[in-house]
This record gives sequence, structure tokens and C-alpha cells, in this order.
Amino acid sequence: MSDTTTLEINGKKHEFPLITGTENEVAIDIKSLRADTNGVITLDSGYKNTGSCKSAITFLDGEKGILRYRGYSIEELAEKADFLEVAYLLIFGELPTKEQNEKFHNDIKAQSLVDDDIRKIVDAFPKSAHPMGIISSLTSALTAFNPSSVNVNSEADMYNSVVRILGKFPVLVSWTLRKKQGLPLDYGDKQLGYVENILKMMFQEPNACYVQNNILVDTLDKLLILHADHEQNCSTSTVRIVGSSHAGLFASLSAGISALWGPLHGGANQAVLEMLEAIKEDGGDTKKYMAKAKDKNDPFRLMGFGHRVYKNFDPRAKILKKAADEVLGNLGIEDPILEIAKGLEKEALEDKYFVDRKLYPNVDFYSGIIYRAMGIPTDMFTVMFALGRLPGWIAQWREMRLNKEPIGRPRQLYIGATERSFTPVEER
Repeated sequence: MSDTTTLEINGKKHEFPLITGTENEVAIDIKSLRADTNGVITLDSGYKNTGSCKSAITFLDGEKGILRYRGYSIEELAEKADFLEVAYLLIFGELPTKEQNEKFHNDIKAQSLVDDDIRKIVDAFPKSAHPMGIISSLTSALTAFNPSSVNVNSEADMYNSVVRILGKFPVLVSWTLRKKQGLPLDYGDKQLGYVENILKMMFQEPNACYVQNNILVDTLDKLLILHADHEQNCSTSTVRIVGSSHAGLFASLSAGISALWGPLHGGANQAVLEMLEAIKEDGGDTKKYMAKAKDKNDPFRLMGFGHRVYKNFDPRAKILKKAADEVLGNLGIEDPILEIAKGLEKEALEDKYFVDRKLYPNVDFYSGIIYRAMGIPTDMFTVMFALGRLPGWIAQWREMRLNKEPIGRPRQLYIGATERSFTPVEER
């Protein structure tokens, strides 16, 4: 293959470099396009075919259903690693040694106390506030309690910022949940592991002893790992573009949380449960709704099936399908909503229309089912997504800054009015 490509515009040829990634992906480097062509730009709404950066963090092949973090398959990481090992891998580039791993855990625990003034901010929110609005605000508020900016060129400074946010964020998540439920806020237990502590902080009742369920601990660990990074999606791109202005880490993370909020992104698993609730209210006839989903003239959309990137089975969904079966079996829950979900899943996996179009249940479908079974309210699902995605956002922010990427500034194709004269208000 040639290492250049040629574009012909208005009869004139322009040559541009071809860049090949380590997994043999090919990109056309068009950074000189506008200058070389007297103002011509590319137009790619939604950035479906535009690479915004070079990254060594996550590889995704949607056609083959492959997802790897720093070269490690998601299947192997979900089976053999814990969430903090994966967080370390994403942020610092390699799996931690035994000594690094122990230090990482201990340093995160040491940073898990949240300033009590943050509690006052939580108290100020009404119970009606959406959890994503609360967690975004609290993350931004951390800047006031950690005013120094992160020096990304200092390994010590970056490490300290990482353990600080990884230590405090689960506390903020649990406070957000407990605020909604009218429960006292919990600071956690340093004797517990990271995921065990998250569950205890969320579900500890003030008048009862909390008992850990190892299946739930293992499942939440997998959920966090599977959500930890996913290449240049909407929220990750937001973190990078906000950070490209040299905005601080906490401010950039808060922006990412806001981007994640939308139902087309992190809110998709919440949308799945809302859809299941609607089907239940209409009698629970899954066949009726499968038919509606296949009808092009019907506005109904089957949430939790198919994926913007994966044209095959989402590798994360394969892992979570097994985890969902284990959780539901262990908890012995009888829930009509979950029965409807299992019915939709069975029909979609057997229906020729869905199989031919590769509209398989995706990660949002199974994560929503699991979170509901665990007792997590629907409007907290996206907050749990943010908890998992946190290390990926940090890794992407750090990489962007270390690569000295320029401030993000997309171009546009103007389609408005051409030059015209102003008319005084009396004459309009």
C-alpha cells in the first residue's frame, strides 16, 4: 500500500499522508487540507469517519466484536483482573506489579475521606434532583477543595490526583444514592476492598448489619471493568476536548459526566428499563413489541439492542449475559420486568429479522437488568456507568495532555444567509 493518497478537487490533485496504526487501521492525515486547497474542509456529522486523535489506550473492532485495553482482551481482564488493576492499566499503561497494586489500593483508601463541606452541598439538593446532575456538580465542586492544577508531566502529581479522585468518587456516588433514598450518608470502611466498600456504602442500613454477597461483588467488579473505557465515544471525546483547553482534571471529568447523561449514551440502560416498564404497563406482550420494532412505520424503538459501533455481538454483553443469569439465580428475584426482559432477549436471539441484522442485546440491556436486580434505582444506572468509566476518562485526559494535543476547534460548513444590509426597526 502506498503511504500517500491523492484527492482531486476542482481538477487539482492534492497528496496527503496515510498513517497506519498498530492494528493495521489506516487514516488519511488531512491536517493540511484547508491550507493546501484554499479553504476546503471535510464534513462528517457525528464524526462517524473522523479520527480526532492517536491513542494507545483502547482498541475496538466493531465488525469482529473485539475490545482490548492496552492490548489485553476484555474477556481476559473481566475474568482475571479486578477493577483497580484495570484502572491502573488504563491510566499508567501497564498492569501493576504486586507491590504497585498494594500501594495503589492503600493510597486510594487513604484518599477516600471527603471534606464534610461537600456533605453540605449534598444536603442542599432536593430529593427530586436527578442523580447525574448531583454527581456532576459534586465532581466539579471537588476542584474547590483541591485547588492546585494537575501537572501531568509530574508522575507524583498525576498519581496523587488519580488516587484522590478514585478514592473520593465512590463516596460521592453512594451519597447521591442515599440522598435520594433519605438514608444517612456513609463514609465507608477502609477494611474492605474497593468494590465491597462501594456496595456497603450504598446499601448499609442504619439499623442493620450489612452482609456482603460475593456474587454481587464479583458482578459489580465485572460491570465496572466492562465500562472502564470504550475508545472515542461522546463522553470521552468531551473529556479530551474540554481538557485540550487546559481545563483541570476534575472540571473535565464533570463535563464527561454531563455528556454521559444523555439517553443515547450512558442513559441507554436507564432507557431500557423505562421501555420494559412501558411494555409491562401495556400488558407485557413481548411478541407485540417485537413486531412493533420490526415495523418501519411504527415509532417504537427497541432499546438495548444493536450498537453504533459493534456490527457483531458486543463482547461486553456476552460476559454480562452470564453474569445476569448468575445474579438473578442467586437472588431468586421474581420480577415481572425482568421476566419481560428475558422474554425479549430470547425472542431477539431466535428471530431471523434481528439475527440477520445483528441486533443482539447489548451491554446496556444486561447492565440495566443486573442493576435492577441488585436494588439500584433506575435513575442511578448512569451514575454507576460513570463510576466504571472514571479511569478511562482519566487515562484519556492524561494521554491528551502528555501528547500536547492542540485545543479542539472543529470547523463548520456555513449554510446561513449571505451578506445583507441592516433594516431599521421602523422599516421592518
